[in-house]
Amino acid sequence: MTKHTHLDLALTRRGLLNTGIAAGLVAPPLMFGPSAEAQTAQASKGRILVVLELSGGNDGLNTVVPYGDDAYYRHRPQIGIRKERLRKLDDHFGLNAGMVGMEKLFKDGKLAIVHGCGYADPSFSHFTSMAYWHTAAPNSGEQFGWVGRLADAMAPQAPPNFLINIGASQSLAVRAHKHVPVVFNNPDNFAREMFFEEKEALASLPDPGKVTNPSRRYLLDIAKSANDASAMVRKAWSDYRSPIDYGIVDLGLRRVAAMISAGLPARLYYTSYANNAFDTHVTQNDLHGRLLTYTSDALSGFMQDMERIGRADDVTVMLFSEFGRRVPENTSLGTDHGAANVMFVAGKQVKGGHYGELPSLTKLDAGDNLMFTTDFRRVYATMTEGWLKQKTTPDLLNGNFKPFDIFA
Repeated sequence: MTKHTHLDLALTRRGLLNTGIAAGLVAPPLMFGPSAEAQTAQASKGRILVVLELSGGNDGLNTVVPYGDDAYYRHRPQIGIRKERLRKLDDHFGLNAGMVGMEKLFKDGKLAIVHGCGYADPSFSHFTSMAYWHTAAPNSGEQFGWVGRLADAMAPQAPPNFLINIGASQSLAVRAHKHVPVVFNNPDNFAREMFFEEKEALASLPDPGKVTNPSRRYLLDIAKSANDASAMVRKAWSDYRSPIDYGIVDLGLRRVAAMISAGLPARLYYTSYANNAFDTHVTQNDLHGRLLTYTSDALSGFMQDMERIGRADDVTVMLFSEFGRRVPENTSLGTDHGAANVMFVAGKQVKGGHYGELPSLTKLDAGDNLMFTTDFRRVYATMTEGWLKQKTTPDLLNGNFKPFDIFA
């Protein structure tokens, strides 16, 4: 058992963006910044936060299995994972069998598990609940994401390329008032969308000199920075070489590693599983085990890569899902949409162990769900204040939340 256990057993730029004028010029979303060479020269070794979203509602009970509690097996007589098949962390919990890399991170004291994460009056809709997690605004509407607001708070002057989203489309989590995230999926194909006939003209973009109209100047700057940013990302990816094995699916973390290795100035990265992968209603165990193996291998590979390039002290990864699964198994040998869940924090500076209050497996809510014991925004506050050293204001996370003492 790890030596750390912490269970509490008790015509503005905004206007142009919102009207879509700027967005029509650049796809994927807008990018600003100097050349790749200039950015590399400017890059500092500030702390970096990487967020990995396990979309679809990961089953936390079959991820971090409470094998020491008989109630777990009473609720899950068929899909409950027997203790001899688990990667035991201590005398109460074990990880799913495929999570070799995360087991090692935990036993090396570099993985924190936060229990009972959720919010009051939970939604069981993927779309709605994910929006609440993306915006840190449960049971309300919010147009900007919590990572986007964090970028605005950390760097209010909106320096270029501060926020990177790996994905086919922009996540609500990274939508900001001042910052425009760099969004890409395949770095080799990352470029402005255009007709072939436009390519030569748009590639040249001669400087028209002094432009007095602020809207025109802004649009010209966008056009130039789009070229610069796409070239910067492609070069970072083409220059990246690593012997580290990320497993079968890298979940965008290899691309994050390439950007960090190239010295890009981004301090916030966001990546996710696609297509609600963790929505395991039917014959869950085999599929869920594979998904957790991919997650564990990719996370372990990423942390090894950070060590290889000398950035392990600077990078922390937070993993979450929009909800957990219902406690009892269903008749299809799967699990249905639930509520409270585990979250993970991984990094060299992490004090590994268990955090938060354990939710009861015998005192469930009316829908047979775990009742949350940790507002998920406490973990966001921990990343913001504890890791990035950015003061958390009520506006940032829609409330005041005490950070966990997770970091050394």
